[in-house]
Amino acid sequence: MIEDQKTILKFEGVLDNIVLGDSIEIMKQIPDNSIDLIFADPPYNLQLENDLYRPNETKVNGVSEEWDKFKSFKDYDDFTFKWLNECKRILKKTGTIWVIGSYHNIFRVGKIMQDLGYWILNDIIWIKTNPMPNFKGTRFNNAHETLIWASKDKESKYTFNYKTMKAYNDDLQMRSDWYIPICQGEERIKINGQKIHPTQKPEALLNRIITATSKPDDIILDPFAGTGTTLAVAKKLGRSFIGIEKEQLYANACKERLNKTESYSQKLLDYPLEMKPRRIPFGSLIENDYIKAGEYLYSENKKYKALVLANGTLSYENQYGSIHKISATILNKPANNGWTFWYIKRDNELISIDNLRKKLLKKM
Repeated sequence: MIEDQKTILKFEGVLDNIVLGDSIEIMKQIPDNSIDLIFADPPYNLQLENDLYRPNETKVNGVSEEWDKFKSFKDYDDFTFKWLNECKRILKKTGTIWVIGSYHNIFRVGKIMQDLGYWILNDIIWIKTNPMPNFKGTRFNNAHETLIWASKDKESKYTFNYKTMKAYNDDLQMRSDWYIPICQGEERIKINGQKIHPTQKPEALLNRIITATSKPDDIILDPFAGTGTTLAVAKKLGRSFIGIEKEQLYANACKERLNKTESYSQKLLDYPLEMKPRRIPFGSLIENDYIKAGEYLYSENKKYKALVLANGTLSYENQYGSIHKISATILNKPANNGWTFWYIKRDNELISIDNLRKKLLKKM
C-alpha cells in the first residue's frame, strides 16, 4: 500500500517505499544529514502555450500536465529554492545531488544551487540518440538535457567510483557527454497503449548515475519519483531508496513497477576496483622474518645498496632513513616509492621487496 504523508511519523517509515504527497512537506520529516544520494527530476516549467502538431497533423503528446505549470519565473524560483533547500539539509556531508533539466529551467536551477552553497562538480550532457524532431522547423533540434552533479559543499568528501567507471567505459576516462536513448519500447510504462508519464527517464541513465556516485546500501532519494525509474534501478543495485510523488497515477505505477523489480545478488554488487590495498610498513617484513637486520637492499641494477637496520630504517653512506627517503636521495628526487626501487638477494637472485610485501599481505 502506498503510504500517505499523514501516516509517516518517523524516517524508517519511508525507506524502500514510494510516498504519496508533496515533496517539500515530506522531506521536512526526514532527519538532517541522512541521505547519501539525491536524483531530482523536477518540473521543467516548459511554458507551453499551444498544442504542437506533426507535419501529418497528428498531435504531439508533450508535457501539458498541471504540475509543470507556474504563474511566473518567480513562482518557479521560489518552488525550486524550497525543495533544493530541504535536499541540502537532509543530504549527508559525504553525499551528492543530481538535478536534470532542459534549457527552460536548468540555468535557474544552477544559480539557486550555488546560492544555497552547493558545490558543482560537473554538468553532464545527456545526448539523446533518438530525440523528438523539431516539427515546426523554427529552431535547432533539441537533442540533449543537462544534469548538474553537486556536493553538499566545497569540502565534501563524496563518493565517485572513478576506477569502476573507467573500466565500465572500456578503460577510458568517462566523459561528461553521455549518449543514451530516450525511454522507449517495453521500458515505457503505459495504460491502454498510452504512456503514463510524459518525461519518464531511461533506466540506463539512472544506472550510470547510481553506479558512479553511490555504494551498495546507500540511501537514495528521488523527490519527484514519477513512475519510479530511480527507485527501480536503486533496488536492482542493492541501494535503499525513498521516492516521493504527489500524483496518484504515477505513484500506483511506481509501486507496481517496484513489486516486479528484483535486486542483483550481493556478490554482483561489489566494487573491487575501488578497494584500497592494505598498507603495511617495511618494518613488518623484518618482524615477520621476510628480511633480516644486517642484510642489504639493492637497486635493480645493483649499483646501489643500503644496510637494513633492526629498527626498520636503512643506512646508506652515513645517511639514514626509510626505504622511500633513501631511494629518493640516491635518485636526487624529492620523493620516491621505495617498494619498487629496492630488491633483496635470495638464492643469488634479486627479488623485489614489493613481492615480499604481497606475500605477507596474503597471510595477514
